[in-house]
Parts: sequence; C-alpha cells; structure tokens
Amino acid sequence: MPGIIFTQEKTEMTRALDLEIKNSRNIPRYIFGEGSINNLKSLLLERNDNKSGYAVYFIDIFFEKNVKPLESLPILDSDQVFYVDTQNEPTTSYVDDLKNRLMGIKKSLPHTIIGIGGGGALDVAKAISNLLTNSGNAEDYQGWDLVKFPGIYKIGIPTISGTGAEATRTCVMINPATGLKLGMNSDYTIFDQLILDPELLSTVPLDQYFYTGMDTFIHCVESLSGNYRNAIGDAFSNQAIQLCREVFLGDDMMSNKNRQKLMVASYLGGCAIGNSFVGVLHPFSAGLSVVLNIHHCLANCIAITAMGQFYPQAVEEFLRMAKKQKVNIPRGVCGNLTQDQYGQLYRATIIHEKPLANALGKEFRNILTAEKTKEIFQAM
Repeated sequence: MPGIIFTQEKTEMTRALDLEIKNSRNIPRYIFGEGSINNLKSLLLERNDNKSGYAVYFIDIFFEKNVKPLESLPILDSDQVFYVDTQNEPTTSYVDDLKNRLMGIKKSLPHTIIGIGGGGALDVAKAISNLLTNSGNAEDYQGWDLVKFPGIYKIGIPTISGTGAEATRTCVMINPATGLKLGMNSDYTIFDQLILDPELLSTVPLDQYFYTGMDTFIHCVESLSGNYRNAIGDAFSNQAIQLCREVFLGDDMMSNKNRQKLMVASYLGGCAIGNSFVGVLHPFSAGLSVVLNIHHCLANCIAITAMGQFYPQAVEEFLRMAKKQKVNIPRGVCGNLTQDQYGQLYRATIIHEKPLANALGKEFRNILTAEKTKEIFQAM
C-alpha cells in the first residue's frame, strides 16, 4: 500500500496563521557521523579558552551504570556532572532543584552546558541553560517567547532518536502544581551545537527505539495535516516521514544504516516542528503523561491507536510498522478510570490551544467536548 502523500492546500485559516510565522531559527552547527562524539573535547577547549571555567553535563541516568558508550567523555575535575532521572517526565520542580544544586556548588556560571541522552535529558539541559541567565523558576517560562535573555552556550548529544528535542525551540516539563505539561518555547532554547553520533543508538532497547522513533513520524504527520503550513516545514516533514518508512518498514530497523537514517529523521522532524505545530494527537499524549505518568513516546504510540477519525492513513501505516517490527503497543490503559481521572485527562488535553487550533480550527472546543475526549481516551 502506498504511503501517505501530503500536499499543501491554502485555506483562509492557513493564510491567517501565516501572519504568525516568525524569523525561524535552526541549529547553528552540528557534527554528524559515527565516532563524532570524539569531537566534544576540542569543542570544549574552544569554549574554555582561558582554562579557568567549567562545563556542566546533564546525562541520562541510564549511562550511570552503562558507561561504555560514553567512556571517552572529556570530563575535567572542575566540571560538574548530573545524572538526569528519566524514569519520569521532567517536572518544573525537578529542573529548579537541579539548577539550585548547581548554583549551591558553583558561584560562577559555566562556559558550556552539555545535554546527553534522550528528549528528557536534552530538555533538562536546555531549560537550565535558560534559567541560569533568566531569573525566576522554570514554571515562569512555560509558554511562548517568555525567555528574555540568551542562555548558557549548550551542546546537545542525543543517544536515542525521534523526539526531535535536539533541534526544537522548546523544552517540555510537567508542572506538578497545575498538572499541565507545557514547553519553554523560545529561540533561546535551541542548542548552539549538536553532535549526532549514530553509534550511540546501538544500546537502545528495541521497543524503546521504536516508540521514540515514532515520535518523529507522528509529529510530522500532524504538522502536514494541520492549518499552520509552509513549504519549508512541509519539506522537513515529508523527508523525515520517508526516512521513518525506510527504517520501520525495513527488515532490521537498528542496522547501522538505519540508525543513521533515524538520527537524520529525528533532526529533520525537530526542524519541521519548529516551523509548524503538532495536532490532535500530541495533546492527548500529554494527557496520558500528566495523569497516568506514561512516558511521552509510548504515550504517542498508545494515543495514535485512537486517532482513526483524524489521521486514518497514518494510523494504518503506524500499525503496519509496529507489526513489521514485532513491537507491542499497550491497549486498554484508559478503560477503567474514574470520572475525576477523565476530567483530569480532558483538562490536560484541551489546554494545548495552538496544536488543537492547528488541527481542528479555532472552534476546537466544540469538537473536543469533555464527553468526546473521554470517548477517545476510552478507545486507547
């Protein structure tokens, strides 16, 4: 069966939203290829030219015990290393705590922050970079363009691909006080340098490799199905989707060649979403994360199974990919919840106004009523 083919058709809403398109910013520099992590030492030497500064590493806690992939990191005695808890989604309070711990140890600012890991670790690094130069707490900057000053120079090194966190202008956090999952969306959130080393993906568990890789496929489908469109975002999305098809409809999704393809797809997908918005699925996924504590990428894979009325071709293609790779997608996760939990899911979903308006128009609340939202969650 042929894959989804997207074309750009202008609507009145599209033309109106085009007026909101700003001066887009992408990653200034990146190094790509197996073994490219070995360039980190020279990059840090350039940053620390007076030899008196220090760097801060925020590393996925997975690598605290699985040290081999990162054993060549050029960590100096003066540097600080924090292992990021990725068992749970990042919260605003967790980010504030890490920032305060760092400032309790060091009174001066670092010359560089390095984020190493998946989307959670990369987002934590981006958030703390901003908070070190902007007063206040993480929750103060959840929203659009609230960060006023450039953050600390930051280098991103993804060790799993799909979220696009390495390329996006946001870092997503759950606010425990409000129960909402929102991003720190700002041009200042973008990494200054990336190291894209496909060799680092070799230790990712098979199911997680699939769940995370699907984030690229899903948010590009949402972007291409929405009202907020432009030719550059479409080009990024279409190419990322094609690479995902080659990876996940192939015989060995984790081959050396496919790890390279997925890393490129993730980067392009992040660039795509920087020029557009996601749609219906991501807000539902956010609800699953906030209320049921399901990790973002797995939540996406669960949510898409109930999205046939919005993205029928994408759902069919997703299920073919999961079957091809023999990956299990949990079902029935919302089948026996309380009315209060369904209410929480609704509130955590409907708060995402820009994506929902992108997908359904400005009157999206008339479509996604509390009862309709409950019905969709029950289908998961």
